[in-house]
Amino acid sequence: MTDYNINPGDTAPAEIVLNCWPEGSLKLSDLTGQWVILYFYPKDSTPGCTTESCAFRDALADFSAASAVILGVSRDSVKSHANFTTKQALNFTLLSDPDETLCRAFDVMQIKKLYGKESTGVERSTFIINPEGDIAQAWRKVRVKDHVENVLSTLKELQS
Repeated sequence: MTDYNINPGDTAPAEIVLNCWPEGSLKLSDLTGQWVILYFYPKDSTPGCTTESCAFRDALADFSAASAVILGVSRDSVKSHANFTTKQALNFTLLSDPDETLCRAFDVMQIKKLYGKESTGVERSTFIINPEGDIAQAWRKVRVKDHVENVLSTLKELQS
């Protein structure tokens, strides 16, 4: 089991500025006072990442009704995010982290094994950040099925 360096109760890294699609650039401190759903995914336009992103897309109205902003993060370029957003009609911001700055701050860069080979990659993870900028909930090694519904129900529990 991996010991993570950032966990619920910790303050989210607020001052890391990343380019994003479509806004230009963003840092978490820009969203102070709002609930933030921050999800990290391995790669644009891959099956699992597309399914997860489309599930967040389809639930955006429910998250908005709960006063939450959704942000997706991967190592892909802004251009890749633009293509992914257009192709999948995504309706929220995607952050580009090619240098893995935010990924490393949230400790989502993990050793992965595939066909007996080890590599470092983004571990699918989701965080709820409260309006004060603290991590309220964290999911690691996310399985896509029913994940977005679990995030939404947890958000509502945290807000009540």
